[in-house]
Amino acid sequence: MTGGPLIVQSDRTVLLEVAHPDAEDARHELAVFAELERAPEHMHTYRITRLGLWNARAAGHEAADMIGTLERWSKFPIPQSVAVDIDETVGRYGRLVIERDDEGELVLRSTDPAVLSEVTRNKRIGPLLGVRRTSQVWTLMPWARGQVKQELVKIGWPADDLAGYTPGTPHPIDLKEDGWHLRDYQLKAVDNFFEGGSGVVVLPCGAGKTLVGAGAMAKADTTTLILVTNTVSARQWRSELLKRTSLTEDEIGEYSGQLKEIKPVTIATYQILTAKRKGEFAHLALLDALDWGLVVYDEVHLLPAPVFKLTAELQARRRLGLTATLVREDGRESDVFSLIGPKRFDAPWKEIEAQGYISPASCYEVRVDLPQQERLEYAASADDERYRLAATAPAKMQVVRDLVEKHQGERILVIGQYLDQIEQLAETLDAPQLTGATPVPERERLFQEFRDGVTKVLVVSKVANFSVDLPEATVAIQVSGSFGSRQEEAQRLGRLLRPKESGLPANFYTLVARDTVDQDFAQNRQRFLAEQGYSYTILDSDTIAA
Repeated sequence: MTGGPLIVQSDRTVLLEVAHPDAEDARHELAVFAELERAPEHMHTYRITRLGLWNARAAGHEAADMIGTLERWSKFPIPQSVAVDIDETVGRYGRLVIERDDEGELVLRSTDPAVLSEVTRNKRIGPLLGVRRTSQVWTLMPWARGQVKQELVKIGWPADDLAGYTPGTPHPIDLKEDGWHLRDYQLKAVDNFFEGGSGVVVLPCGAGKTLVGAGAMAKADTTTLILVTNTVSARQWRSELLKRTSLTEDEIGEYSGQLKEIKPVTIATYQILTAKRKGEFAHLALLDALDWGLVVYDEVHLLPAPVFKLTAELQARRRLGLTATLVREDGRESDVFSLIGPKRFDAPWKEIEAQGYISPASCYEVRVDLPQQERLEYAASADDERYRLAATAPAKMQVVRDLVEKHQGERILVIGQYLDQIEQLAETLDAPQLTGATPVPERERLFQEFRDGVTKVLVVSKVANFSVDLPEATVAIQVSGSFGSRQEEAQRLGRLLRPKESGLPANFYTLVARDTVDQDFAQNRQRFLAEQGYSYTILDSDTIAA
């Protein structure tokens, strides 16, 4: 079929014509296996990558489905080389299988002796192997299950891990579905996870990832280790599990900088796992403290690099990653794929919005002009100073005041990157501020006052990006951020997406200094949300106060 919104090119890029009437349907199907690279106004550019194809295959999509998407929506016939490439790349997934033999020994097996011969001759894989049984079977060193998967992905032969998992110590966990129940997409996410064994569930912020975790725990009925971003998140997980499951206070432990409890369900922070004493990881014993049958990684896109090495040694445990986006700014998506597992379920943000489970949101980029003197200072600055100068431009202060006035009475998050800017914002707005230096009890108090409506405006640093439940927030004003971070942009919009009792729509404003690197970084930040179907309306700061 021709005349569609896509143009498929032989270099594996795909152009999407945004104004085409079928653009949203095509985007929805294309995002299953392709990643958005650029999102200017009229034509978005996607790239088909090996990892994207393998993740789609692991989630149940066949090569024929992906080629069919391109053929259905393409304006012109798709290049034959692209169709062949997709078919062959997808076909690489599962040609190698890791499993256990009758004696319980780990083996690497392939139906294609040439493939097995190729990978076993690799100098990084060789030391991870045991002995050659046949032309189709090699044994693996008992400790090498994770590492060999990492290396196989790097050379383009991802293994399907069918070696099974330890059941862990049995521990009964039931859902308390009194007046609520898991939604259809949450049930499908849990089912897909168990069908695949281990892997990642991708859901929008506010769509109930914690409940997917609880559902997986109830299905596994085993001791569970939950790894989270910070202590506030740990407390929220604990509260939700007490509310939604049969678990009692005595069964849930917190293992953080403040508490060191080990119980059948233990919630630990990434920081504590990566803490070192005398050059050694001080809390590694936690990983073997109990016979965990399930390890849950909350916000898996934030998994610190050292935890990947620790996770490589946890391959016999069932692993569930939860995230709103698989984007990692350090480029280690392939390590998530090989060590946590491939994507098992992915629900597009707009699809969940259409079902009424997350709030519709309007996104705005507000462009601010720098005064002449500041423009001269910016022009004369070194490259590494320019972003800070643009991001913290004093001209943004008046725009923030105007936006807060415009949305008076709503619950507003003002978000910044730099501490001096956050202090100035808090003083200007006469609002409380919350940063990494704010003690945990104070953080919890401020968040609760915001939830209760006692505090209407809260000035926050990036500590509020993740795992913070603020359901009645309707406005976020992003004054500065972590350069061009796509996942941070997604998380910040995510603070607004829980359905509101007030019925108010969500509004997300990004303040950008015009004609600076601030504007360049903003374009990159918006890529993931553009991939999900969100568009940014460009506003001039002069129009805000009008």
